[in-house]
Amino acid sequence: CVCTENSFVPTSEIIAVEETELYKKQRNSGKWQKMGKPHAFTVYYVKKARNHRWRCSDVTFWCVDEHLCNQWIQALKELLEKQKYRPKQLLVYINPYGGKRQGKRIYEQKVAPLFSLASISTDVVITEHANHAKDNLFEVNINKYDGVVCVGGDGMFSEVMHGLIGRMQKDSGIDQNNPKAPLVQCNICLVVYFSGSTDCICYSTIGISDPVTSALHIIVGDCQPLDVSSVHHNNTFLKYCVSLLGYGFYGDILKDSEKKRWMGPMRYDYSGFKTFLTHHYYEGTISFQPAKHTLGSPRDKYTCRTGCYICKKSEQKLAQQQKQCGLKHEEEEEWKVIKGKFLAINAVNMSCACPRSPKGLSPAAHLADGSADLILVRKCSRFDFLRYLVRHTNQDDQFDFSFVDVHRVKSFQFTSKLSEDNESNVTDMGKKRFGQFCRDHPACCCNIANSTWNCDGETLESSAIEVRVHCQLVKLFARGIEETCKDEAAYRQSSVEQLL
Repeated sequence: CVCTENSFVPTSEIIAVEETELYKKQRNSGKWQKMGKPHAFTVYYVKKARNHRWRCSDVTFWCVDEHLCNQWIQALKELLEKQKYRPKQLLVYINPYGGKRQGKRIYEQKVAPLFSLASISTDVVITEHANHAKDNLFEVNINKYDGVVCVGGDGMFSEVMHGLIGRMQKDSGIDQNNPKAPLVQCNICLVVYFSGSTDCICYSTIGISDPVTSALHIIVGDCQPLDVSSVHHNNTFLKYCVSLLGYGFYGDILKDSEKKRWMGPMRYDYSGFKTFLTHHYYEGTISFQPAKHTLGSPRDKYTCRTGCYICKKSEQKLAQQQKQCGLKHEEEEEWKVIKGKFLAINAVNMSCACPRSPKGLSPAAHLADGSADLILVRKCSRFDFLRYLVRHTNQDDQFDFSFVDVHRVKSFQFTSKLSEDNESNVTDMGKKRFGQFCRDHPACCCNIANSTWNCDGETLESSAIEVRVHCQLVKLFARGIEETCKDEAAYRQSSVEQLL
């Protein structure tokens, strides 16, 4: 066999092999002419481009001997059949309003042909209303599928994730309203691709928001475990969270932007600027359990990458602790308490990177180490808060401020000062708090007593919440962000040396 170009492709990144009718260019005449007895096959494979972008490329081999050509085709197909982790049957949910109403068209033109090339069967559901996908996941025979695909943004992913996790807990008899209940891990992979307002899940797990790249990660069977946080209030389940849980600044932005959906994506810029000018802060109490099983810290330089050493070791240590001590010991572990006035309280399970913030809210947050990074931004001047926000867009240490604290936690609770006062004296203390709040904000004469929790882009009704991180509760069709060639060796070596 002779290759038409010099290429080296690992078997794990071959998409498909097909017999091909070859037209060869004659050197003398310069014309395209069909060979007399062409025996050729084409190998379709993953070609990696810049900025973590993947594309489907191909290379053609030709043989004079037909038997030899068939042997090559058969041998390569047998190698692909041995890739047992590759999906064969997928359930696809498409939000027709996602991606500026282009979701269905892009899936049909760019993604479906790749699935067909890789011999992947699909059942496609076009969602017709909110929670359509979530409700459908409680009804379908989920065991027939190797994965669930959602075409939309982070909101669509959240809906499908809630349906999948809820279905697994229901089938296992787990009460989701119990904040201490050990949840059953989902054995079915999820994927989200394009195209919401931020797409931070795509950026944090594969490095780019691109439908073709996501489709190719599905085809080759990449699998990335992901931590999920459960949010409860008074022993009532509220939401699951995989990226941002934000109170104060990001909660106020979301609450204000929801009233201005007619503005499109620009509503976030407008609401962000307005929220920054109002400069609201909120009093409350944060109680948290440090994640002692994890390696590293939120302020180190060890970002989560493909085959992350920290995630693997932290998961092993957490499993060992739970096996030895159980949940009862976990409840008795030390809780740290912080009271104060906060401009923002953010808890992130991943870096929350996006085009506007390439490093994210917590650059060293890990996808699957069983912890969340809790970021507390205390009351400060507008200028100082602006300095903090600007650092999300550059390479400076965004935690290097006296008014910013960051902790790696496995669970936490928050109660606003207003809620604490109301519990002791609903009438008198409530009036006192209202008066104090307005004196602190004479310029705006505000009457806002509490902020809103921003849970992956959706608001929560209650300000008092209890949060617990569930290690590797779901799996994604992803492999984590890959290191560039020049940094990969150095990263692995420094990680092992510093963390052992």
